[in-house]
Amino acid sequence: MHTLAGSSRFPTTLWNLVVAAGDLHGEEARSALVSLCEKYWYPLYAYLRRRGYPTDQAQDLTQGFFLRVLEGRYLDRADQKKGRFRYFLLTSLKFFLADEEDRRGALKRGGGVLVAIEVSTGEQRYQREPAHDETPERIFERRWALSMLDRVVERLRSEFVQHGRPEYFEQLKPFLLGKADAPYAELALKINTSEGAIKVAIHRLRKRYRELVRQEIADTVADPADVESELRYLAAVLTRGHSSTVG
Repeated sequence: MHTLAGSSRFPTTLWNLVVAAGDLHGEEARSALVSLCEKYWYPLYAYLRRRGYPTDQAQDLTQGFFLRVLEGRYLDRADQKKGRFRYFLLTSLKFFLADEEDRRGALKRGGGVLVAIEVSTGEQRYQREPAHDETPERIFERRWALSMLDRVVERLRSEFVQHGRPEYFEQLKPFLLGKADAPYAELALKINTSEGAIKVAIHRLRKRYRELVRQEIADTVADPADVESELRYLAAVLTRGHSSTVG
C-alpha cells in the first residue's frame, strides 16, 4: 500500500481508501470498507439496543444498515474534514433510521447481507453492558474504544502464537492490562526466569501494544494527523467509563 502524501509514518489507511473511492468502484476500497464494517458492527448494535429497539429489530437494522453502506449509500458523507470512521458510521446510521421509519419490520435477517457480521452474538454481549442510564451515544463511543482494544490484544496474542509462545502471553497479559495481582518476582519464579527479564518483556509488550493501538486508530481516520487527537478522545471515553486506558 502506498504512503499518504506528506507522511512516512502510516500507509494509506483503510478509511482513507473508502473516502477516496466514494462510490466503491475500486475493489481495494470495497474490501477496506468490508473490513471496517466487520470490526465495528457491535458498537452500532449496542447503540440501537440502548435507543430501545428490541433484539430482533436491532439485528435487522444493523444488517440492513451495513447492506446500504456496502451498496455505496451515505458515502457522500465520508468527509475528509470529519474523517473519522466512527463519526461517519454513527451519523449515517441516524440517517438510515430516519429513512427506515416508515418501513420498520420489513427487513429480513440474512437477506443478502454482504458482510459477515455475527449479529446473533450481539445480544449476549449487550446483556453484559452496564445497567445504569447511559445514553446511546455514550455506549456507542465506549464500545467503539473497547472493540478496538480487544482487537489489539488479539493481535498481540496472535503474534505470540506465531512464535509458539501463547502461554507466555497469557502470563504477561495481566501486567499489560493493569490487572496483575502478583509482583514481577512471583511471575519470574513461576516461569523460571529472572525478575529483570520479566520487566524487559513487559516493557516490550506495552510498547508493542501502543504501536498496535495507533495502527488500529490510523485505519479509522482519513488523515494521519488525526491519530493523536483520536487517541486522546478515545482515552477520555474509557476514563469516563472507568475502563482501561488507550496508548
